[in-house]
Amino acid sequence: MELRRLGQTGLFVSELSLGTMTFGAETDADEAFRQCDAFVEAGGNLIDTADVYSAGASEEIVGRWLERRGARDDVVLATKVNFPVGEDRGPNHRGLSRRYIHRAVRAGLARLGVDDVDLLQVHAWDPLTPIDETLEALDEMVRGGLVAYVGISNHAGWQLATTIQRARAQGLAVPVSLQAHYNLLGRELEWELLPLCEHEGLGLLPWSPLAGGWLTGKYRRATQPEGATRLGEDPQRGIEAWDRRNTERTWQVVETLVAVAEELGTSPAQVALRWVTDRPMVSSTILGARTTEQLADNLAAADLELPDEAHARLDEASALPTPDYPYGFLAEVEAARRGGTGLA
Repeated sequence: MELRRLGQTGLFVSELSLGTMTFGAETDADEAFRQCDAFVEAGGNLIDTADVYSAGASEEIVGRWLERRGARDDVVLATKVNFPVGEDRGPNHRGLSRRYIHRAVRAGLARLGVDDVDLLQVHAWDPLTPIDETLEALDEMVRGGLVAYVGISNHAGWQLATTIQRARAQGLAVPVSLQAHYNLLGRELEWELLPLCEHEGLGLLPWSPLAGGWLTGKYRRATQPEGATRLGEDPQRGIEAWDRRNTERTWQVVETLVAVAEELGTSPAQVALRWVTDRPMVSSTILGARTTEQLADNLAAADLELPDEAHARLDEASALPTPDYPYGFLAEVEAARRGGTGLA
């Protein structure tokens, strides 16, 4: 499996990473251990968790696996803070205040059974805590040796830009990565967040690269899924809900994806994973599988090479219309400016 730099850091991560949101919920500890074993044996090194996953159980399972395998030195360990863990006990038990970050990080390290994590990610923007307070607390974690790098997740463009600029201006730890929703059905981050990652050199960590199962090819037009699938069990599952994704554009993307996979003799999931992993600024694509069998199919995407023609077909099928303002307007301004200088 290819190793890539995490943004502009000197830290190398595998192009595919293991997401653990299912651990302790859809995936029990024994199956989670098998997934972790299969992942590192395939050459993967980045394991991504969060304190909120299964109310802390995900971190505990990862910690037990690290101890059993003795793999801490070989694994790049990432976690997140912001949301309440378990029962929400009020505003001081969530968010990005200095108090909560200090407590959440130490609690997460205890669950993981480690002295430090390699990447601590802010799970979402906190509108109630001053950004300077959050950045100072994150910097304290880095200077205290509890955290090696700071990352961001689930931010709007202005929020991410503000975070980076405030950290840089004050000499605090500057975020090195962005974990964000990105797949063939969800390309909205290309309007603001991807250009910002390119401008600032942030490594992109796409989550939900298979769009909650939509890009596995197992769903069909006019047939709402039932049974033991994520959408079958919960048709209103967040951003990938049936009512939200059951559109003509979705089916055009899925049908193109299935056709490309058939031509290449591989699975739609592998093609979808390869597509997003090949996108600009992607350091590592986060896999999330219920079973080791699903994970094995996903990991095979590391060995897949998509022809340029396949990339182009998928790009065209999944392209989103550019909003007229400001993106369309600014694109015309940029094109005119480049044309006036004779530059392409």
